[in-house]
Amino acid sequence: MEIYYEAERYAPPEHLQPSLKNQPQRYTGRGASIKRLDHVNLLAEDVQANREFAEQVLGYRLYETIELDDGSETGAWMSLSIAAHELIYVRDAYGVRGRLHHLAFWVDTREEVLRAADLFLDNDIHIEAAPSKHAVAQGFFLYGFEPGGNRVEVTTGGYFVFDPDPEATVWTEAERAKGQAWGVQTVESFHTYGTPVVEEPAKT
Repeated sequence: MEIYYEAERYAPPEHLQPSLKNQPQRYTGRGASIKRLDHVNLLAEDVQANREFAEQVLGYRLYETIELDDGSETGAWMSLSIAAHELIYVRDAYGVRGRLHHLAFWVDTREEVLRAADLFLDNDIHIEAAPSKHAVAQGFFLYGFEPGGNRVEVTTGGYFVFDPDPEATVWTEAERAKGQAWGVQTVESFHTYGTPVVEEPAKT
């Protein structure tokens, strides 16, 4: 015996009627108009070991990396897709393990990143880094802190990788010292802060 359930198809009210008939309703952007989670940036005691795990065990591809003059690896930007980055490991300034650097949320345009900055301001959200452009991965960014103390990024831009066997872009210590894409210097807290929060080790 088959049972059929009757359901009504959604019909938008008059004020939400879309201009295009193949849309369910008119666009109703609210807040910062976040579309999706874009990427996760994790702090690591050993970037190379974590990067190799992500590549060899999880199947990520390395798109960009930072190598210091001593040959050590301090950052790795990886992805499972054509997106410039989905998973990032950067060296923890204090040499500890298991901390979050930030979560990044995608918006469609730079204007929406700027709108998010105004929303942060209106809601007393501390802005750590005002909108600008990254050199690595070329994303347009805004950084602040959600109420739990975690760093969050609102981002757009970047690039896609269509090469099936890409050669990773390697950034040198001197190149990274120049700051972001347009020469803006990165704030110090961006290099040291993560969650859970730890105290800076005493200098000996």
